[in-house]
Amino acid sequence: MTTVDIPAGWPATEEEARAVQDELRARVVLDEPGPPPGTGHVTGVDVAYDDERDVVAAAAVVLDAGSLDVLAEATAVGRISFPYVPGLLAFREIPTVLAVLDALPVPPGLVVCDGYGLAHPRRFGLASHLGVLTGLPTIGVAKNPFTFTYDDPDAPRGSSSPLLAGAEDVGRALRTRQGVKPVFVSVGHRTTLDTACAHTLALTPRFRLPETTRRADALCRRALHEATGHP
Repeated sequence: MTTVDIPAGWPATEEEARAVQDELRARVVLDEPGPPPGTGHVTGVDVAYDDERDVVAAAAVVLDAGSLDVLAEATAVGRISFPYVPGLLAFREIPTVLAVLDALPVPPGLVVCDGYGLAHPRRFGLASHLGVLTGLPTIGVAKNPFTFTYDDPDAPRGSSSPLLAGAEDVGRALRTRQGVKPVFVSVGHRTTLDTACAHTLALTPRFRLPETTRRADALCRRALHEATGHP
């Protein structure tokens, strides 16, 4: 397990964080198709917090995109690097997530974040932020629609509907299980929405959430427990 310090010069105020978002958002690449689903590596990242003890734990789990077998995993713990502010959550997570990606012994391939990319009030969620900083193709697959609206997709698996910010299409509500609540997919960096949805379906052969997210969630929670001694 890697121990992470808050980087020097890390934003300390909402104004500073928003300025960083404005600068980095211009670097998001939206005109690349991304890696084909079912090929190469695909990596889930997730974090868990203990706010009372000022600890955040991150995990990355690399899967073979075809078989979904686990190829590698890494964890890191550190201090929480930013207060809880909706729309700026990436600043709490990025340092430890970067550390776990750096600790992986194999290339991560496409990175799947438990959260948002373009489906973000400032169109720059964790998946986009992480993609720009690493250069990796990234997508966001979230459990809820945040502040956005959508029509319920048809019941069959694979059905989808636009995720909307007013009239702007920022992602998709995607049905990964027959008759089960959809997940909310958005582009992060260096991929398209169609590719992001295809990857999400390839990663959900049995459950609503991608295998990448399920495995990274379990691993970061275990790492947090080991770091703090609390469940």
